[in-house]
Amino acid sequence: MDTVEPKQSWNPIKQEEIDKYLDDGNDFIREDVMMRLLQDKHSPDRQQVKDILAKSLSIQTLLPQEAVALMNVSDPDMLEEMKKAALAVKKKVYDNRIVTFAPLYLGSFCVNNCAYCGLRSDNKDIHRCILSTEEIRREVEALAGDIGHKRLVVVYGEHPKNGIDYILETIKTIYSVQARTKHGVGNIRRVNVNAPPFSIEDLARLKEVGLGTYQVFQETYHHETYARVHPAKTIKGNYAWRLYCMHRALEAGIDDVGIGVLFGLYDWRFEVLGLLYHAIELEKKLGIGPHTISFPRLEPAHRVELDQFARYRVNDEDFKKIVMILRLSVPHAGLIVTARENEQMRREVLELGITQTDASSRIGVGAYDAPEENQKKEKQQFILGDTRSLDEVIKEFAKKGYITSFCTAGYRCGRTGKCIMDLLRDGTEGKFCKLNAILTFREWLDDFASEETKRIAEPVLAREIAEVKQKMPKLYPKLMEYYVRIQKGERDLYL
Repeated sequence: MDTVEPKQSWNPIKQEEIDKYLDDGNDFIREDVMMRLLQDKHSPDRQQVKDILAKSLSIQTLLPQEAVALMNVSDPDMLEEMKKAALAVKKKVYDNRIVTFAPLYLGSFCVNNCAYCGLRSDNKDIHRCILSTEEIRREVEALAGDIGHKRLVVVYGEHPKNGIDYILETIKTIYSVQARTKHGVGNIRRVNVNAPPFSIEDLARLKEVGLGTYQVFQETYHHETYARVHPAKTIKGNYAWRLYCMHRALEAGIDDVGIGVLFGLYDWRFEVLGLLYHAIELEKKLGIGPHTISFPRLEPAHRVELDQFARYRVNDEDFKKIVMILRLSVPHAGLIVTARENEQMRREVLELGITQTDASSRIGVGAYDAPEENQKKEKQQFILGDTRSLDEVIKEFAKKGYITSFCTAGYRCGRTGKCIMDLLRDGTEGKFCKLNAILTFREWLDDFASEETKRIAEPVLAREIAEVKQKMPKLYPKLMEYYVRIQKGERDLYL
């Protein structure tokens, strides 16, 4: 574990890779237009809401003014209709599945000095380190061999020690680990990254090593707020370099990108509009919107004074409205809620269209292999709200009738990028995902589940199989062939 801070100048920003995407020298976040939209506080009538919900249910991205209309709904009956529509959209696109993953922090070095972050550069209390290849192997063995995760979101700070070469090598290391399980080996099948913005050249290199989704969160789309919380002399202080990183990623050939903001830095209504404008811009300019949208809320962090952000802190009711409106506004996108939220809030937003969540999460560097030492607050970016195990979370999903999916087949069969977006819009991908969710859930239950979780989950699995037999009779025989082979000990079979 390297803990030495290098002394060197480093600036990866390429101005020409910002300028090429600008419209007459301006970025696509037009605050004057957005503010005018948000000034309209008029409550929409029932027919207008019904028309907007019908558009969402046809899996079309909403217009900004339509999203604002939904923000202005206050009538309890119409809010209930929105909630039902949000869940219906989720089930139409993603079926009855919830995808799980784990975050994996590989380093705590960062050159940035973000006002809200425990890992900011001027926080001298933070223990700085970066994992070696062997330490990464041990982390992955714990995740894939002991817990049973198949997907990771690997988190890197912005620093030359965590630069592109380190990221490439760590992704290759993660994929190479074959961890012992009850019935053989477990492995990570999809590596997503939460990383800094890179150049087109470097992003193309990420594509070559099997990168899954490339996530970069704008944190806030409000220019003035962005400048206030991200000092100008840092790399992250360049708003446009960060804003256009998804453009560069898609141009570089990366299939799936994830966007998000840190809710609590500015007015949540503006930030929701910013996410929607970002999705519309990507569809317009690159032909594909975001694969996922995340919406972390500002949480306590070591040596961070939260009082400075009191004005825009997002309460629970508004947070649920954020999830609901984003599900309706960008209906094809996956929605991610993380363990920043407490378990009660995660239960509630599950019914509003969430498709992915983490579990067994530890955000200290090296915290899966050595949890007691590396979960101390001075070794974390922020404080988690839900520390339940993957087994506990899956048991709760099963009680609510959801099937947990560990499927990564679509990515390995070429159903990525624009292809998967088109399949999601017309419901085709949901059929493949149901089949592979059944197979991967069977695998996980046999290899990792507690007896109680297995007992609760078996009826859910049986119901899903019966639904395939009824609705997809031509695919049922192949499904059951693979299902039996998995029961006999084969692994990683997919359709």
